[in-house]
Amino acid sequence: MTVRESASTALGLRRNAIGLREVLFQSITDMAPGAAIAASIPAGVAFAGGSLPLAVVFALVACLFCAVSIGLLAREMPSAGSLATYAARGLHPAIGFLVAWGYVLVGFLIPPLVLLQLGFTTAATLNAEFHGYPASLWWPWALAGAVIVLAAGFYGIRTSARLGTVLGLFEIGVFLVLAVFFVVHAGSHNTLSVFTTKYTPPGFRGIAGVIGGSVYTILAFGGFEGAAPLAEEARNPRRTIPRAVLLATLLIGALYVFTTYAVDVAYGPSNFAHFTTGTGAASWEGLARSLYGLFWFFVFLAIVNSTIANANAGVNVSSRTAYAMGRIGAFPRFLAQVHPKHHSPALAILTGFVITVAVTLGLGLSYDPVTAFVMVATALVIVLAAIYIVMNAACIGYFSRGGRRPNPLLHVIIPVLGIATFVPAWLTAAGIKVFSFVARLSPPYSYMGPGVAGWMVVGLIYLAYLYRRDPRRVVEVGLVHLDPLEELPA
Repeated sequence: MTVRESASTALGLRRNAIGLREVLFQSITDMAPGAAIAASIPAGVAFAGGSLPLAVVFALVACLFCAVSIGLLAREMPSAGSLATYAARGLHPAIGFLVAWGYVLVGFLIPPLVLLQLGFTTAATLNAEFHGYPASLWWPWALAGAVIVLAAGFYGIRTSARLGTVLGLFEIGVFLVLAVFFVVHAGSHNTLSVFTTKYTPPGFRGIAGVIGGSVYTILAFGGFEGAAPLAEEARNPRRTIPRAVLLATLLIGALYVFTTYAVDVAYGPSNFAHFTTGTGAASWEGLARSLYGLFWFFVFLAIVNSTIANANAGVNVSSRTAYAMGRIGAFPRFLAQVHPKHHSPALAILTGFVITVAVTLGLGLSYDPVTAFVMVATALVIVLAAIYIVMNAACIGYFSRGGRRPNPLLHVIIPVLGIATFVPAWLTAAGIKVFSFVARLSPPYSYMGPGVAGWMVVGLIYLAYLYRRDPRRVVEVGLVHLDPLEELPA
């Protein structure tokens, strides 16, 4: 892109604006640890029961394999295009474009997912405390969260990243303290047997239940790579981004293992299959309320906090990916417009806001917010698991080309293991019954597979159009990284 083209579309993102701390918390808040601990992970008890901590370990190992692959690629190609650029250079520009197409969908779906949770959690809690408040009046809280995230994104990456850091520290602190309380409460009932298949439910005995439960724990890890799209705004991105991706996966993975273990032994592994998401007695909030009185309020605040932080991180991901693709013309060029003062991709952020409101209200009011939450979660796992498989393959492809001498462990064995661990999760989320633990999805959740497939078909049609009209735009997906002509002072 020439200087004139750069000036005509945007001023460019602000260089050297954030350091390791902010970039790390971009990945951490993109994982939404508070919301994941309270909702996504407990959704796996239907498959894993009291053996859910083992399912968390399984997901952690899978995501660590992929984090290593992404970190290696990020060191080579610091880019706002991130995963799309890695796939384009490691495999083929067309695959890179389709990764961008899918990854933007992920970024656009994360805010509706967590804002639906914000809505139904807040409404249910208010209804429990003040019976006159209707539990069905959830949508004003979801809209309020969307407006907060819009404002944070508009004022630039420094404001957005600092908000994520503060919110992330609070939610982690609350759940970590409560988990310690739960371990102490369990006393002699603390047991490492929850890391075996002993407590899997009758319908999913053994390792099948653990793998089935890991689908929802993988959703909890989704976003560990969220630092990658901030490469063009981070200081020393070749070092900062790989560290942030790996550290976020390790630290939050350890938090997930510990907190899931703590609530499991506190509630009772034999009965844990009845544990639920939400705000009832068999939930994080309910258990905190029954054991520690007002401490439930801090759990509630941490969940609310986590939804805002995660929505904020999702906007950062989708807007930076859309900006990078718009800058080269692979996506509509208006997405590359940057605010002259705050250097934020304002139109990409505004586009995400409109989609967030449409999906949140459209699905939430057509069904109910909890059903809509599971629908969006199903779609996210389908896309994310597929993208993580591609990232592992891209690592193998990139380091095997151009006369490079791949490291057998880092560039072959680890990526292959990453692919192997994500394939069962993808099949389960898509409802493709290849293994015994894969259950056919019932409506409306079964609509998500065809819905995601439809989105990708549209992407393929648009890709064919670009190849016919201007194939250079597709090729440049692999070149979307650090352009010195666009650098700005911090």
